[in-house]
Amino acid sequence: MKKMSGGHQSRDKTPFIDSHNKRHSFSAVEMTTAAPPPPSPRPIFLGVDVGTGSARAGLFDNDGRLLGSTSCPIQIWKDGDCVEQSSTDIWLAICTAVKAACSRANISGNEVTSLGFAATCSLVAVDDDGEPVTVSWSGDARRNVIVWMDHRAVKQAERINSSNTPVLEYCGGAVSPEMEPPKLLWVQENLPESWSMAFRWMDLSDWLSYRATGDDTRSLCTTVCKWTYLGHAHMQQMNEIDSREMEALGWDDDFLEEIGLGDLVDGHHSKIGRSVAFPGHALGSGLTPDAAKELGLVAGTPVGTSLIDAHAGGVGVMESVPVADSESKEDDEEAICHRLVLVCGTSTCHMAISKNKLFIPGVWGPFWSAMVPQYWLTEGGQSATGALLDYIIENHVASPRLANKAASQSISIFELLNEILESMRQEGGLPFLAALTNDIHVLPDFHGNRSPIADPLSKGMICGLTLDTSEKQLALLYLATVQGLAYGTRHIVEHYNAHGHKIDTLLACGGLTKNSLFIQEHADITGYPIVLPRENESVLLGAAILGAVASKKYSTVREAMKALNAAGQVIYPSNDPKVRKYHDAKYRIFRDLYEQQLSHRAMMKDALS
Repeated sequence: MKKMSGGHQSRDKTPFIDSHNKRHSFSAVEMTTAAPPPPSPRPIFLGVDVGTGSARAGLFDNDGRLLGSTSCPIQIWKDGDCVEQSSTDIWLAICTAVKAACSRANISGNEVTSLGFAATCSLVAVDDDGEPVTVSWSGDARRNVIVWMDHRAVKQAERINSSNTPVLEYCGGAVSPEMEPPKLLWVQENLPESWSMAFRWMDLSDWLSYRATGDDTRSLCTTVCKWTYLGHAHMQQMNEIDSREMEALGWDDDFLEEIGLGDLVDGHHSKIGRSVAFPGHALGSGLTPDAAKELGLVAGTPVGTSLIDAHAGGVGVMESVPVADSESKEDDEEAICHRLVLVCGTSTCHMAISKNKLFIPGVWGPFWSAMVPQYWLTEGGQSATGALLDYIIENHVASPRLANKAASQSISIFELLNEILESMRQEGGLPFLAALTNDIHVLPDFHGNRSPIADPLSKGMICGLTLDTSEKQLALLYLATVQGLAYGTRHIVEHYNAHGHKIDTLLACGGLTKNSLFIQEHADITGYPIVLPRENESVLLGAAILGAVASKKYSTVREAMKALNAAGQVIYPSNDPKVRKYHDAKYRIFRDLYEQQLSHRAMMKDALS
């Protein structure tokens, strides 16, 4: 039985449906919100994505083609396991990026017909006036965002996972320190003043839509994937898509009480979400006048309920299949369930959906309607991919020389490394490039293992180091790291399929997909073709789709995906059996490295006991 208790609400001025009396409450500002702008001669969908290092904005036409995009850097503070940002800084960066994107695309703000947000699953704290509340040891009020990759709450996650709550079944059996309950518990235990000051705890993408519209409705995506909200409580509400808001039915109050967060139940969960809606649900009365002015857009422009950035990538790419495949005789409802989306950036998320819920140990989910409405989402991932490649390269002694060479040739350091590797292959007379790393192996768990082992204590391992400090040696280390990441993806796919999925095609988006070697190694190592989208900015497109649905241009997210997703190049795995044999051997070594680590960990624990 869920326990509900009242709370003081006189200062809450955002619209909500009270789950007990159903009365609406509006602020004076909302009562004067301008009507939506008249329809544009051509729909222009705006998507905003806040990643780890920048805020980006992109404009798309009715065919899903990118008209223009820009990015603006955002500040980040790192201190050990603590990683923090500023919501004020993020909003200013968004405003800059939106205006610049409109300028680049030669589109005026009044031509933009809708807006959708996506962002990292970072935790935002604000007071009852919407001002930042610090989550930092420093006490700096600007630092009110705990970034997704922050691992300060490992012990809190372990405590939560020691409980026997059924809630954990819906996140792979255990919460990660990257999820919100452990972080909330950490703040409560370590920063009591901030805990008492915080009036709203929000996922970053929900805060963005709230900042834009004044509507505190949360997304099924954020709450289900990162807050342990049980989204399937909404399964009977699919026919209520015209309702303004949806009552928050999926909070498990017994769970919150058990782990020590019982005061979040107060006020019908007002601090964490009284109203939860499907992705793309139209929020409030669209952009408030203040937000519209700051963004250079029109008040009343429709805004859709948000998505986490990786999930927006899934929405922006999952229907990007070649025409021949999309016209196959296979049932359309089933065909999409054979695809796995890799959203490759600082980290990589591995997104698959199914019509039936699949419980997979060590993998987040099943999450109902958290990405594509009415489908169960399975969400695996690697906590450091792009970040790991940067770390490997930047911390090598040959890195400055290599960076200078790349700059002088006006190419990226990855392109230069790929050229060096091909030269080395030719010089060595090797039949395929991957064979260069026959005696160097990498376990890429430098920031723990998110999936499928779900071990935040796992460490990175490199086998085969020498005293060689040359650029060629750095190239080999880089290639072995790329392969290690691809073996991790193979491990995740095999684990998915062993527990009920039937994945046979990969779709990839994100910054790392621009690296041809990264994609080819993933195809060769997994043995599956990889479809790249026509438009590189799939996360921005996914965000834009949310606004397009909110504007009623499309009736559902799936309809918008089919209309706006489009396939580009397809990367096929090598058909050389020697390549497969080689990677099978390296994959066995990859799996063995973790087993060795567990053995070493046990030996040292015994030695210190």
